[in-house]
Amino acid sequence: MTENKIIIRNETKEDYRKVENLTREAFWNVYRPGCMEHYVLHRYRNDPAFVQKLDFVMELNGELIGQVIYVRSEIDCDDGRKLPIMTFGPIGIAPKYKRQGYGKRLLDYSMEKAKEAGAGALAITGNILFYGKSGFVPAKTKGVRYADAPEADYLLIKELIPGFLDGISGTYKDPKGYFVCEKNPQDFERFEATFPKKEKKKLPGQLF
Repeated sequence: MTENKIIIRNETKEDYRKVENLTREAFWNVYRPGCMEHYVLHRYRNDPAFVQKLDFVMELNGELIGQVIYVRSEIDCDDGRKLPIMTFGPIGIAPKYKRQGYGKRLLDYSMEKAKEAGAGALAITGNILFYGKSGFVPAKTKGVRYADAPEADYLLIKELIPGFLDGISGTYKDPKGYFVCEKNPQDFERFEATFPKKEKKKLPGQLF
């Protein structure tokens, strides 16, 4: 039996369209009818907060199956400081490869690279059942509140540098780049029209 060959590497310009299509497939009808993540990814590549060296794709036996990007963000501390951290996403795995450990493998690899790049902590809104396996905890247990919902359990955080958040009390809000669809709905629709048509469905468990 041939062992699967997994490669995680930086995204190149030649990958862009394939990665956008993969992201669209990965998120279609998951959180809302259709999805926006492929447009967020498309726009973030030209955003000053985008961390180019932490823009990764995953290949399995030469097939593109996953992607993740990282973005600079910050905690607004109660004492007036702004503490630089990072967030990430979209992080997507092709539908036929989901729930097979590839997402965690890509996440763990990219987090190690984020640590090497100097990130002291990572924040993400997500499911603790998935992200908890990679060391994330509810942010409020580290003194960090979600600006949109201070008591939220779904804002998660992970120290990459032990003690980085010691003594910190503050709020976190999602970087502006994640709201490009709401700010540019017509541009988003033009972008979406360049992809093959897919049926948008309202499904149980969607958030929007």
